Amino acid sequence: MNLPIKTDLSGKTVVITGGGGILCSMFAKAIARCGANVCILDINEDAAKQIAEEIQKDGFVAKGYKTDVLNSESLTAVRNEISMDFGTCDILINGAGGNNKAATTDDEGVDKEITDIKTFFDLDSGGIDFVFKLNFLGTLLPTQVFARDMIEKKTASVINISSMNAFTPLTKIPAYSGAKAAISNFTQWLAVYFASTGIRVNAIAPGFFVTNQNRALLLNPDGSYTKRSEKILNATPMKRFGEAEELIGTLLFLINDEAASFITGTVIPVDGGFSAYSGV
Repeated sequence: MNLPIKTDLSGKTVVITGGGGILCSMFAKAIARCGANVCILDINEDAAKQIAEEIQKDGFVAKGYKTDVLNSESLTAVRNEISMDFGTCDILINGAGGNNKAATTDDEGVDKEITDIKTFFDLDSGGIDFVFKLNFLGTLLPTQVFARDMIEKKTASVINISSMNAFTPLTKIPAYSGAKAAISNFTQWLAVYFASTGIRVNAIAPGFFVTNQNRALLLNPDGSYTKRSEKILNATPMKRFGEAEELIGTLLFLINDEAASFITGTVIPVDGGFSAYSGV
């Protein structure tokens, strides 16, 4: 793994929620190479421990913890365990999130002639509730728990994960789009709230990267692009999907206390120009 920016995190304790996923596990591996003690939190304990073991095999420090980001008691218990293992949190990356089929429509707009599909009117309130909780509360609650220690530090950083949906909502996924818009707004709110402390709060808004969650939407079984992929790429000036490693530079820049010491409340798109393109 190539680190595009030199960031010394020696002695720092970094907590990453959703750390067993594709993007956040890559974050964990990059940060470990900067010398940090990496704490990988995930509701899937096996995934968290597997990533930690991979980092350890490469000679770096990491540990996996089973955590429910929607449960304050679970988060507090893990916070206490991490404090005993490595000391209190210096950097929090709120990576837990995702969508749910129950909160997704089959159509992109009203077509009165088609009646055998799931439309906006058929969306399940439970699915919508789950998506909002996972993304928004799943960011708010970990910040409540871990920032209690961070406000005592001279420098600390919170990184939230927003999305292109926060800039322009995508069709079919209204709950996820709304939840990610809330993350961008919450990032700014937190930045102001913590401004008198040493905590800086920023967000990364990834464009389109192929992950386990969206693979079936973007790629056909034979590896070719789906129609949705073709629409995405036509609206992406760089005409390709991003590689996970292309998020590392932005992450390492934002958590670098020297390079980004006066940067807080920002949401940085890493999207190949998607958010800048009007279509003409």
